[in-house]
Order: sequence, then C-alpha cells, then structure tokens
Amino acid sequence: MVLTPSLLCLMIVAFFALLQLFYYLFFFARLAFYKKKIPTLHTPNEPISIIICAFNEEANLRKNLPIWLGQQYHKDGKPYFEVLVVNDNSEDDTFYFLNEMEKEHAHLHVLHLTQKAKLIPGKKFPLSMGIKSARFDKLLLTDADCTPASDQWLSSMANGFANNKKIVLGYSPYVKHPGWLNKCIRFETAHSAIQYFSFALAKLPYMGVGRNLAYTRELFNQNKGFSSHHHITSGDDDLFINQVANSQNTQVVIETQAFTYSEPKKTAEEWHYQKKRHLSTGKYYQTKHQWLLGGYAMSHFFFWLSLIPLIFFPGYLVFALGIVVFRWILMGLIFKKCFAILQEDDLSPFIWVFDIWLLFYNLKNIGAIFFKTHSHWK
Repeated sequence: MVLTPSLLCLMIVAFFALLQLFYYLFFFARLAFYKKKIPTLHTPNEPISIIICAFNEEANLRKNLPIWLGQQYHKDGKPYFEVLVVNDNSEDDTFYFLNEMEKEHAHLHVLHLTQKAKLIPGKKFPLSMGIKSARFDKLLLTDADCTPASDQWLSSMANGFANNKKIVLGYSPYVKHPGWLNKCIRFETAHSAIQYFSFALAKLPYMGVGRNLAYTRELFNQNKGFSSHHHITSGDDDLFINQVANSQNTQVVIETQAFTYSEPKKTAEEWHYQKKRHLSTGKYYQTKHQWLLGGYAMSHFFFWLSLIPLIFFPGYLVFALGIVVFRWILMGLIFKKCFAILQEDDLSPFIWVFDIWLLFYNLKNIGAIFFKTHSHWK
C-alpha cells in the first residue's frame, strides 16, 4: 500500500481516535461502572469539623446553615461534629447572624477575622485559620452557597475515611435550570468530575473540589498547608490535593446523598471569569498529571482538526466518518453511564453536541493558563 497524503491524514485521525478511546476505556469506564465499595458506618467512629469560609454570605448562611447543623451524625444522642464558620471580614450582617446562631447551637462555632493577610490572596488564609481553629482532626470542607443533598451528607462523606484514608473526594453539581447556559455549566462540571473521579479510581488522584472535599488536619500540617502555593489566588482545593494525594490515601464518595448543590452563574461573562480563575492553576500540577490531562485535551482537539484535510479526499472520507461514528458510540455509552451516576441524565441526549462545543470552550479558555487572575476569592 502506497502511503499517500490522504492515507496519512486518515492514519492521523485514527491515531488520535485511539488515544481518545484509551481515555474512555482505561479511565472513564472506571466511573461508568463504579460500584460502591465503602462500608457504611452506622455509628460515627470519629468526630468531624465542617469548615465553611464566608465573605458577605448572610443570605446563603440563613439558607444552608440549618441544614449543616441538622446533619445526622450523632453519638450518644448528641451531634458528633462541629460546624465552624470563618467570617472573612464580611461587610453585611453576617457577623450578627452568626453570633445569634452560635448562641442557639452548641455545635456551631464562629471565627471572625478582622484583618486581611498580606501577600496571601484568595481563600487560603481564612481556610488555614479555620483548619487551625477546628476542634477535630477530620475536616469536611464546603462553601457558604452549597446545599447538602440530604441530612446524610456528613455521614456519607465520613465513610470515605474508612481504611485509613486521608482524603475524600466528593461531588458538587450545580442546580438545574432551563436554558443552554445552564446545560453548558453543568456539562463542564460533570466532565471535570468524570476526569478527577476516574483518575482517582485509577490510583492517580490529581484534584478535588472545595465545595465538597474532606481531609485530615494531620495531612494538612505535615505538608505545611498551602505554603508552597500561598501566592496563587486559587488552588486551596485542587493544588493542595495535587500536592498531597496518592494511590493509597485517597477515596471517592459518589453516592447521591453525599452531593452538595450550588447555584450556577447566571451569565456567560460571570461563568467565564469564574472558569478563568479555576483553570489558572493547571500549570502548577505535577508533571505526570499535566501530561495525562494535556494528552486527553490535545487528542480531542487534534482528532477534530485532523478531519479537515479529509474533506478534500472523498475516497477516505467514508473511513473517517466510520471512525467518528464508532468513537461517538463508545463515548456516548460511557458518558451516559457516568452522567447517570452523577445525576445529570438530562445531559445525555446532548453528548455529541457537547463534544463539538468542547473544542471551542477549550480554545477560549487556553489563555487562562498564562494570565494572572485577581487576588480576591469572592
């Protein structure tokens, strides 16, 4: 067989398709066929501190604080946990609301910060102060705008500490609303979760999301907290986990009752700003994770790019379309099962649309890796 330019183009398409299939079958299939392996703890073994950092979050605290305080995690009839709220220099009535609530609930503790940390941008200083002030070694982190899916959220996440695990990765989807923007936001969130859960199940954990994440204070202190990246605005969740997680100390908890839900951004501009800030930390990941994640993104991009020359070679276009259809079928089967586990079933009919959309999304956000983000976290 003569290696013609058209045949070479087809071979390039097939090569990048095979790379994509590798990620689908070796990584993402682990989440698609995930079975719960964590034992259910009917009686709490150890107390836990729930830590929430809040800046001007009075409305969200009024909504969610009673749900956090009402978690079913008791021993001898009493709450076997604390809720620690770090009030980070709020300018609304957060101070007064938290003080009133603290009087009514013995397991609620409040830490009021009255000054900003110089040269430590973002959420890392208030979170570090919360970790230092927490009463217990096991720490469960979430945000003021996050609503637990059930009163079993704490208990379910605590199960992840079984078998001497030090890190527990949870899922925090966005609330469903009508409209294409909401679907895009939820797809991007679910797509990211498919990656970090699948990699963790493959013993290659590389990140977690601070809206639903747990680890031990001992692990935090042993690794000197956020000291290695305290100058970076973001990264209190993913950079820290990238630094300390390994094949032995990390567990995933993907049960629906362990989710926390947040309201998504209402405009594309707000969402794009949020994603730029989050994506800016990727260049600080460990080299192996950068290669693996970069390989997935680049194989996706070059798969579609390498199809363009074949438009001019009709003789091989049929073979190329066959590769596209086969890849779409396999991708659709795996992503549909992943979406079902993540309770995002309504996204399944749009899997192939999002596959194309992902091309433009990645191109639009590639600059976030190179440009400095703002120093505030709200």
